[in-house]
Amino acid sequence: MNDILPADTPSWQFLEASVARVLQSYGYHEIRLPIVEQSSVFSRSIGDTTDIVQKEMYTFEDRNGDSLTLRPEGTAGCVRAGLQHGLFQQLPQRLWYIGPMFRHERPQRGRHRQFHQVGVEVFGAQGPDVDIELLQLTARLWRELGLEGLVLEINSLGSTESRARYRQILANYWRENIARLDDDSRLRLERNPLRILDSKNPELADLIDQAPVMSEHLDPESVDHFETICTALRAADIQFSINPRLVRGLDYYSRTVFEWKTNELGAQGTVCAGGRYDGLVELMGGKPLPAIGFAMGLERLLELLNSAEHRAKHVPAAIYVMATSDDFDGNALALSERLRDQGTRWSVVTHIGGGSMKSRMKKADRSAAEVAVILGEDEMSQGRVTVKFLRRELAQQCCLEAELFETIEKALR
Repeated sequence: MNDILPADTPSWQFLEASVARVLQSYGYHEIRLPIVEQSSVFSRSIGDTTDIVQKEMYTFEDRNGDSLTLRPEGTAGCVRAGLQHGLFQQLPQRLWYIGPMFRHERPQRGRHRQFHQVGVEVFGAQGPDVDIELLQLTARLWRELGLEGLVLEINSLGSTESRARYRQILANYWRENIARLDDDSRLRLERNPLRILDSKNPELADLIDQAPVMSEHLDPESVDHFETICTALRAADIQFSINPRLVRGLDYYSRTVFEWKTNELGAQGTVCAGGRYDGLVELMGGKPLPAIGFAMGLERLLELLNSAEHRAKHVPAAIYVMATSDDFDGNALALSERLRDQGTRWSVVTHIGGGSMKSRMKKADRSAAEVAVILGEDEMSQGRVTVKFLRRELAQQCCLEAELFETIEKALR
């Protein structure tokens, strides 16, 4: 679990603000969910047979003996909140959330035990139009962020019934080749045969390639649903590939599943993934309700964004306001407040802690501010301020307080 230090938070703020802006432009509303839920919320929804429930959840008993879990993902909690507060009485519901998730995994690049996700969920939309909207939304977000090289993979898992039939066909295939399966795959065979398709064991690659394909066992309605999505993506000029082995790791998915991937992050190349889960609301005690959603990992997106150029672009520009001596520190504080009242793009950092003029200038240099605004006895008598440029070889200037920002902007062009 990692700290996010002050040097890194501007990139986080830029990413979070960009995501919120795009989602709001599509009419999605933020919901804020608790970090801790009853453990049954996840075991019922994610599936007792998944790696998340079996190996990765942080679960503990509270003082009342109730089993609680730090949320490993957000969809189950969002469904719980929708049922508890009657949100599904008015449909469709377009919701999104942001925050930390927790899984006890082996830490590696792009994967931490506390990680951050944005989740997007839509409830009450049956047709393929909402699937298309979510894929267009994510494509727009990549454009807003200036990200290139992300590749979309999609697949259909069919209806609950066709998926169950395919699951049996696949289980029979694995059993016919059980001698070639590794120990992990043999466990998955009993719990969820589809998960073997996700195996990263290179010795199973040929066996997986020869396995029955889900697309050959889809029900007609799912075929039409999926073909409509593919046609719309082509019309929108969103590049994609159909991956018949894409099954996703959670048991509640059905029909459309998708992943946005990159080659720049090594093994942890999936930055956004999701799909339909039309049976989950009913599974958690509600009436049958179609639903679809996705989650994106913020740490992985930040790795793609975190170039030096990006940092420089999105760290707010600052001016450092200081008096020449302790006698005028109060005047410097008042000046800072007047500058903030103007609501410019500059942040205003006021010197605190007193000290000599030399020590004040050292603090200004260390602050990473672009300019220092200096207020002394001469400046106060004339209603002026001195502007010293800290990062560029520009001459020091003196100007009226009312002309300060204009003077800075003009000099830095």
